[in-house]
Amino acid sequence: MPDKFLRRKYLQTSPAGLLSEAVGTRASAVLAPWDATGESVQVPLLDLKAQYREIREAVLPALTEVLESQQFIMGPEVGRLETAVARLCHARHGIGCASGTDALLLPLKALELRPDDEVISPAFTFFATAGTVANTGGRPVFVDIDPATFNIDPDAVAAALTPRTRALIAVHLFGQMAPLERLLPVCEAHGIPLIEDAAQAIGARRRIGGARRMAGEMGQVGTFSFFPTKNLGGYGDGGMIVTSDDTLAERLRRLRQHGGARQYFHDEVGTNSRLDSLQAAVLLAKLPFLAEWTLARQRNARRYDEGLAGLAGVATPVTDSANDHIFHQYTIRAERRAELQAFLREREIGTAIYYPLALHLQPCFRDLGYVPGSLPVAERAMTEALSLPIFPELGAERQDWVIESIRAFYG
Repeated sequence: MPDKFLRRKYLQTSPAGLLSEAVGTRASAVLAPWDATGESVQVPLLDLKAQYREIREAVLPALTEVLESQQFIMGPEVGRLETAVARLCHARHGIGCASGTDALLLPLKALELRPDDEVISPAFTFFATAGTVANTGGRPVFVDIDPATFNIDPDAVAAALTPRTRALIAVHLFGQMAPLERLLPVCEAHGIPLIEDAAQAIGARRRIGGARRMAGEMGQVGTFSFFPTKNLGGYGDGGMIVTSDDTLAERLRRLRQHGGARQYFHDEVGTNSRLDSLQAAVLLAKLPFLAEWTLARQRNARRYDEGLAGLAGVATPVTDSANDHIFHQYTIRAERRAELQAFLREREIGTAIYYPLALHLQPCFRDLGYVPGSLPVAERAMTEALSLPIFPELGAERQDWVIESIRAFYG
């Protein structure tokens, strides 16, 4: 019996007991939430409209202030945001830029990489992590990941070091930090900087040496993305670099403005990568809500953990005991993933695959010499990982529908 028919029948025959008589025990596996109009409620992967409805009274005046000022490039909002994000990350400097990709590109550009210079990064992450290495003249060296957390494997990093290694990029994937306490000593011993790619981890923390350290705090630089889908997202592209290195901060500010501290005077060849005032205003308006949104994501994660516990065919995310995970994504490992995703799509439940092809197997990096089987943990992850809706406004009813649907598929 088609699911949509069952939903209509539920509305026509309420209370629920009448439907149970009609369709038996299958009813609990196919009944979606419904709204006041009697239509089934979709469960998108992310609902930015719901977020906007809650915060529009904070956002609209901030945008109006910029429009009234007509200071769209490097206005005062940018400086205020830089200060606020740096303070959040326990860093001395924030450098706003045009995107999360540029937040990685600018520090790599400052390294002045040559064609034989190597930069180590995990193979299972977003393309920008390695694309920026290639675009600044270096050679990406991919390493495998921890099978539990999806983050970079410190033992693999140690094995990949060579005299040509110039930097390590540690990605804090899906919202939890990589084990920096194991990576930093390796970097210090070999005299290379550690770059924290925290695009998905703003506000994440890790207990290191008895203290809670913030994402972006411990590397030479930390980099963030304000892409609209991020936990703190703008209404367009944007990024931020944080650092406590005064000299590097000054250089990064030059590099984002064509390499000059003064207009029309250029100390080196930089690029145009400025965070505009409208995006900064939006982000400043949203920043006070970030802690509340993080708590909501963490509650949703616990609900998934409980609802999917013990289900054969599904492995729920593993949070490192040292981490405060902010759950940018709630990513399960799923057997028969393609079938499950299609099953959920039929029930109007959004999902996403991050990432379907690991970086070492991408066609653009073919000349690096990696072949299938080179990094088996990353390759397994790309066949099993499936991200479920976890946005703060999800709500228990819609989340229960996701859980019930997954259990119905495997049960």
